[in-house]
Parts: sequence; C-alpha cells; structure tokens
Amino acid sequence: MSPAAGGRISRALQSDTAVWATMLVASVASLVASFVLSVEAIALAENPAADLSCDINSVISCGTVGSAWQSSVLGFPNAFLGLIAEPVVITIAVASLGGVKFPRWFMLAAQGVYLIGFAFAYWLFFQAMFVIGALCPWCLLITVATTLVFFEMTHVNIRDGNLPLPRRVQAAAQSAVRANLDLVLVVIVLLTLVLMIVLKYGSALFA
Repeated sequence: MSPAAGGRISRALQSDTAVWATMLVASVASLVASFVLSVEAIALAENPAADLSCDINSVISCGTVGSAWQSSVLGFPNAFLGLIAEPVVITIAVASLGGVKFPRWFMLAAQGVYLIGFAFAYWLFFQAMFVIGALCPWCLLITVATTLVFFEMTHVNIRDGNLPLPRRVQAAAQSAVRANLDLVLVVIVLLTLVLMIVLKYGSALFA
C-alpha cells in the first residue's frame, strides 16, 4: 500500500462520520442485545427452568448466566441498564453525525459514565468466564459493543482535548490517536477476549 493510500485510510478512520457511525452501530447492537436479555430475564423470573433461545450447550447458555446473581447486581436484571444507557449514546451519535458539537463538560461526563459501564461490562465478562463458567452470546455482543463505543468516545475526547490530562500526556495521547494506535489497541483487546474463550473452553464451545 502506498503512503498516500495509507494516509487516506487513516483520515477516513479518524473522520467524524466513521467515529460516530461506529458508535451508533455499536450502541444499536447493544440496545438490541439488552432488549433480548431483558425479555429473557422476565422469562426466567416467571420460570427458572425456561429454555432460552441461546441455551445451546453447557458452555453457551444464557439461562445459566441469567440465573446467576451477577446478572442482577443492583436487584434487577443488568440488561435494564442497557435499555436506559444505550438510547443516550444513540442520541449523542446521531446528533454528532448531524453536526452538533457538545460542550466539553458534557463529553467529559459522558466519558466518566461510560468508563463505569465499560468496567462493569468487563467485570461481568470475567465473572461469566471464571466464576459462572458459561457464556451468553448476547452478553458477549454487549461486551464487544461497549468496547467499541468506549474507545470511540475516548478517541473523540482525546482528539478534542476534552479530558483533564497533563499537557505532555495530552500531546502523547493525541499523537497516538493520529497514528490510529487506539484502533490497534481495540483489535488487540477483542482478539484477546476471543483467545481467552477458545483457550478456556476449546471444543466444548461446539459440543
């Protein structure tokens, strides 16, 4: 690939359209997954022995994950949080695609709130992997979508100087973003998740 072509691809990946479109698609996917999980949580509440659509085997089992206490940490199904949070992210993405520029304090607040959501999603992933011992495809979709939204939001906030970072750290972070190193990090994170799942469960995933 020529340097000119590489530059065009880099600029395309960093464009507002690409960033906000990625955030929009990911948040819509997460909203759909949250809706399905909410419906299944109600089904489990009515009948704990209910056979859910993604109860495929002992490893791929939404029922096993949904019945665990980790799926209702706050006293109600975690999926309800997605029904509340994702429409907000969708609104931000759509408005930004339309040219709206949110103030620094708003984007900083959004970053902080989504950081909590990002940490929570990964806590649930590790709980499912190593404590519950089963995986939920819809939950995995939410984990992937949350990762994409978090990194895209971080990309925007670093690029636009919305984060309260020291000057040198800000300069280094902006250089990393311009070089698409954040995209590389996203790919590494997602591939690491896949590798962890395959190494832990192997052929049991398809049994």
